[in-house]
Amino acid sequence: MDNSRGMARMTTPSVAWLVGASSGIGQALAFALAEAGWQVAISARRTEPLQAMQTRHPSLTPYPLDVTDAHSLHAAAAAITRELGEIDLCVLNAGDYIPMPLDAFDPALFRKLCEVNYLGMVNGLDAILPLMLARGRGQVLLTASIAGYRGLPKSAPYSASKAAVISLAESLHLELKARGVLLRVVNPGFVRSPLTDKNDFKMPFLMEAEDAAQAIMRDLPRQNFEIAFPKRFAYLMKLLRLLPYWLYFKLTKGAA
Repeated sequence: MDNSRGMARMTTPSVAWLVGASSGIGQALAFALAEAGWQVAISARRTEPLQAMQTRHPSLTPYPLDVTDAHSLHAAAAAITRELGEIDLCVLNAGDYIPMPLDAFDPALFRKLCEVNYLGMVNGLDAILPLMLARGRGQVLLTASIAGYRGLPKSAPYSASKAAVISLAESLHLELKARGVLLRVVNPGFVRSPLTDKNDFKMPFLMEAEDAAQAIMRDLPRQNFEIAFPKRFAYLMKLLRLLPYWLYFKLTKGAA
């Protein structure tokens, strides 16, 4: 099956839906897409930041929702299609991060981050995939994290939820590509945002959100499965993923 024409349309500015757009990478990417000529539907729980973004760029249209509420995602997808047109690009970027050292072990925190970071992605896919599969084209980006490559000390709920997103994308990629839909995973390193402001340690290769958005924009025309940045940090973490456990734990012992 030749999907080259459909794949080409996915990078021609049309309608994009960005879930998790109120701050950080999501906000910066929304503005970058709008500047590139896309009509961008922006979604998040909080209405005020979305409205403030719309005042800055007329190509941004707010559709507030909660990713833990599957119905709100379906309703937003239908409204966007009706009001803006068919969605060619969907970026599922909503996520949360809460550090958890061992002494603060809390199953409720695991459930919370799983509901937002992983099941929120599942809910988003359930809303957008039927629309894209029906016309045989579309592109979906799932924002995971380099922290999903291997479990990191003091962030068990976060690392586990992001590893689940990576595995989800890997599992669905080939089946969707055969039917004209390109599913990709975005794995950022440390990007300055309200989430990383919670960290009390030095973050290597810390990026600004605008630089992260430009890294995604540069890779958008390509069909590679993964978009990871910054490159040096991604390569370093991938190398750690290849190490045997005894050596990996020895190298990361200082972070525990």
